[in-house]
Amino acid sequence: MKTLGWTAPLQFSQTNKIDIILTCLSGIGPGATAHNNPKATLFPISISSVKHSISSSSFKSNTPISSDPGGGGGRVMASSNGGNNLTTKNYLRHVEPLNNIPSGAGKMSQLNAVILGEALASEENDLVCPSKEFSNQALVPSPQKYLEMYKRSIEDPSGFWSDIASEFYWKKKWNEDEPVCSENLDVSKGNINIEWFKGGITNISYNCLDRNIEAGLGDKIAIYWEGNELGVDATLTYSQLLQQVCQLANYLKDIGVKKGDAVVVYLPMLMELPITMLACARIGAVHSVVFAGFSAESLAQRIMDCKPKAVITCNAVKRGPKVLNLKEIVDDGLTECAKNGISVDVCLTYENQLAANRESTKWHEGRDIWWQDVVPKYPTTCEVEWVDAEDPLFLLYTSGSTGKPKGVLHTTGGYMVYTATTFKYAFDYKPSDVYWCTADCGWITGHSYVTYGPMLNGATNIVFEGVPNYPDSGRCWDIVDKYKVTIFYTAPTLVRSLMRDGNEYVTRYSRKSLRVLGSVGEPINPSAWRWFFNVVGDSRCPISDTWWQTETGGFMITPLPGAWPQKPGSATFPFFGVQPVIVDEKGVEIEGECSGYLCVKASWPGAFRTLYGDHERYETTYFKPFPGYYFSGDGCSRDKDGYHWLTGRVDDVINVSGHRIGTAEVESALVSHPQCAEAAVVGVEHEVKGQGIYAFVTLVEGVPYSEELRKSLILAVRKQIGAFAAPDRIHWAPGLPKTRSGKIMRRILRKIASRQLDELGDISTLADPGVVDQLIALADT
Repeated sequence: MKTLGWTAPLQFSQTNKIDIILTCLSGIGPGATAHNNPKATLFPISISSVKHSISSSSFKSNTPISSDPGGGGGRVMASSNGGNNLTTKNYLRHVEPLNNIPSGAGKMSQLNAVILGEALASEENDLVCPSKEFSNQALVPSPQKYLEMYKRSIEDPSGFWSDIASEFYWKKKWNEDEPVCSENLDVSKGNINIEWFKGGITNISYNCLDRNIEAGLGDKIAIYWEGNELGVDATLTYSQLLQQVCQLANYLKDIGVKKGDAVVVYLPMLMELPITMLACARIGAVHSVVFAGFSAESLAQRIMDCKPKAVITCNAVKRGPKVLNLKEIVDDGLTECAKNGISVDVCLTYENQLAANRESTKWHEGRDIWWQDVVPKYPTTCEVEWVDAEDPLFLLYTSGSTGKPKGVLHTTGGYMVYTATTFKYAFDYKPSDVYWCTADCGWITGHSYVTYGPMLNGATNIVFEGVPNYPDSGRCWDIVDKYKVTIFYTAPTLVRSLMRDGNEYVTRYSRKSLRVLGSVGEPINPSAWRWFFNVVGDSRCPISDTWWQTETGGFMITPLPGAWPQKPGSATFPFFGVQPVIVDEKGVEIEGECSGYLCVKASWPGAFRTLYGDHERYETTYFKPFPGYYFSGDGCSRDKDGYHWLTGRVDDVINVSGHRIGTAEVESALVSHPQCAEAAVVGVEHEVKGQGIYAFVTLVEGVPYSEELRKSLILAVRKQIGAFAAPDRIHWAPGLPKTRSGKIMRRILRKIASRQLDELGDISTLADPGVVDQLIALADT
């Protein structure tokens, strides 16, 4: 096997490319020696393939990095500031490989790389390196700068986060003589407890608006609003936004909403949605935004759990060519609540004239109030309700494996600091940027990276009411050109969908304004990553492929544009202050190249504090599986260079288009159908949505299979949960594979659903092994 030195002839068509890689990764270039860089030690590292696809049921630990690559690949002499020990036993052990040349994400016969703006990324080009021009202007321009900041964030979290927090306005500072964080993540040592900046008094709405206006940004555009229909748009400056926030805040106070009260928000992507969130935060109320696509039953569940003082909605919305009557859904939900003894006195309704008029809107006198009739009459200034850093900011319900949604509770101070900081660094934010995140505020991405993160940085933000393929699949790029969008953040589902529609919808638009792309919601497969990079970004925009969750509040593992080479499909390295670990089934940390369960040790400022009204479930779900760690519920593999590859859920939650849907929720909806006796739901790979919903359904005795019944079952799920949770496939099941104790063997169902029939494994433990053959026989009916 050939060994290459710095001055050896590299098998590379453009030597300047390798120069940039080496300069980026080690801080020294070709020809450097230990003599002219006394901290450098030259040693060989292997360039080999990386395995990053694992099933949730099998985790492995590979032998730590060896000087012998084993099969294929070459060896490159690289520079390290840390000696020959690649897997040190400290917190830096999985980011220290940044000092070395990383291997690629696929099979490599030699070291291949692409420089931003120079060439297309292909299966043979496994590294995408930032250009010198991009890195020179980046907030984190090199691995060395990242390592310096990351090291401080772990060794001195109080100093690191205090310095950042001090950039925001605090009515009263936290106790600076004590650590900024107090925590217990080990259930064996008592109740799980996380606190950041305790005793500090602030307000996130003030920091999003007043602070920016006082800094001279009052006339800067805060929101470009793009309607569903072409040519329908609006803008709000930071000063105008503050005025509208204050008017709504004054109205809410007038109807009795106080600090700590909940307000449920069921709005589409109108400007009134972020206005409502900021108005609630201004007066210390706790907003609970429910995605305006959830059914009446799902909305009622959430209302009954948090018992809000008011519900805020609009009469209707157009999504593409379809009109959704949101007010009718709210009416049905409130009727359901009333049957269960929960009443809501006020339903503030925004009249969205582009979708429906007042006359066609059903009305409940004494409860329903038109937004336009009351809110504009209130003063445009409103006193701030100052809150403790640990006072609640919002509730956001996410799917759980038991069927009951979990009310994730985020507090104010730590969340504010963390979302602002992750936004700034993960997107390399500049004041001149125009930022667009395609997410809805009904999900955590819309909270952290549509409303709070961007506005805390004084950014110009796009809010889009419509859908990305209306009137055609070029709508996104039409919007990018119209507003000169520089940062575009979206979901892999959308990327795959647009990729399927063809390049012509992209290339007919300029997109020259784009400089950073982002991906959120689920792992992005390398082929979609490459299409996003090559076609959408013209091979010149780094992709921030972020991993995080509703529970984490902000990015946990993410590239920092300009800092290090990317591998298509990898979330790369942890954000500042985050210590990800991969553990085996027994909770033992695995070193080096491995696959296992992704956990986090030690808290971070954006961490959620509890599940509303159910702290026991909070501890059981997230901290009991591996005491001392936060358990993410995701599988992850780490390659020999320390890059992280997310592999999806390992519990009973399906990630459909970035929306987490509990299998129990879908099963419950199916079984509510009078002709369904039993149901079992699993996730399967879906070319567009990432995961699809595959339902095995056992009918009531004597009921025949029919296409009508199949449609009726799907409709039952749409009605109870929402269209996004509708099963992609109904598989008729005379019986389900169960153990003798009655447990459904979902492992077998997953194999049948994905047609991996040669991997069914041992079925002799089933109460009735013959059920498996029946299911296979019915697979294509």
